[in-house]
Amino acid sequence: MSELVNKLVSDNLQALLPYESARRLFSGAGTKQQIWLNANESPYNNDYAIDPESFNRYPDCQPPAVVNAYALYAGINHQQLLVSRGADEAIELLIRTFCTPAQDKILICPPTYGMYAISAETCNVGITKAPLLADFSLDVASICAFKGKVNLVFICSPNNPTGTSVNKDDLQTVIEHFADSALVVVDEAYIEFDLANNWAMQLQQYPNLVILRTLSKAFALAGLRCGFALASGEIIQAMMKVIAPYPVSEPVAQIAAQALSKHGLLQMSRQVLAIKAEKASMKQALTAMPQVKLVGDDKANFILFRSAKKQALMDHLVSHGILIRDQSKQLNLEHCLRITIGTPQQNEQLLAEITSFFAQQEQTV
Repeated sequence: MSELVNKLVSDNLQALLPYESARRLFSGAGTKQQIWLNANESPYNNDYAIDPESFNRYPDCQPPAVVNAYALYAGINHQQLLVSRGADEAIELLIRTFCTPAQDKILICPPTYGMYAISAETCNVGITKAPLLADFSLDVASICAFKGKVNLVFICSPNNPTGTSVNKDDLQTVIEHFADSALVVVDEAYIEFDLANNWAMQLQQYPNLVILRTLSKAFALAGLRCGFALASGEIIQAMMKVIAPYPVSEPVAQIAAQALSKHGLLQMSRQVLAIKAEKASMKQALTAMPQVKLVGDDKANFILFRSAKKQALMDHLVSHGILIRDQSKQLNLEHCLRITIGTPQQNEQLLAEITSFFAQQEQTV
């Protein structure tokens, strides 16, 4: 059977390595309870009520309660919104809708979120790169040089994994430069931690602008898999041609609507403030460690840092049930690790283990 699989699998998938998600990397790791600080998830668990009355019926493709609530939250028209199975599905929908396989290309700006490239590869769409500058800002000149060569430009702001926001003037230049040739997709998965830099209100001004959002981060609903594409009505209708018939299950729709209620939004805002306070404390503690150098910025719910003892530190934390993310394979992020902000107790335990590790290192020198 393996020969048959190798014979039939699509040519563009032969050498493709799947995205190494946090769960794939540490699936079933150990038998003791893990402290998960490697996937940029919220540390909060919020309660929701589920009504099973309509579970025997297929759900709405675009549930009005969710569409209307998120449109109101984002300050846009409901016709400018598409609900998807996480922002990851929206990424794939954009590529499938606006790129012809084996012909068109997308542009990414590494180091950045890995699913832009993975989705393009699975769709047999080419990938071009305009790496970020040394300070992790956009290389605007390099990006603009790809006009006429790409159909989609993916820009993550705040960027994962660098935690940096994109300069507004730089982003405006890019959007305007590609106005007649490509869609500029701004991934705002972490925008609740950097609200001053959101672009939702500019959709009307820039018809080639697409914004990605999610309930996975600030809304503490990573397990729900609910994301959004914000764009012109024409772009949304084009994406609707390729979306699955029932992308949003009824339980997901019910929980998402509750999360976007007045109570849900207040709860989210309070939790974002708490995470920001913990992040500030974490940043201060790490800054005091001479073996650690902070990298990038802190505009999301995580901190990126560099350490010459990266691998040994990572191994030490894993052995103590604490999981963070190794980002050292990314461009210009050698020896870098990323920490998701957890609960106060989790953060204290993490810092204690990091301190203990470096103390042990000094004793062995």
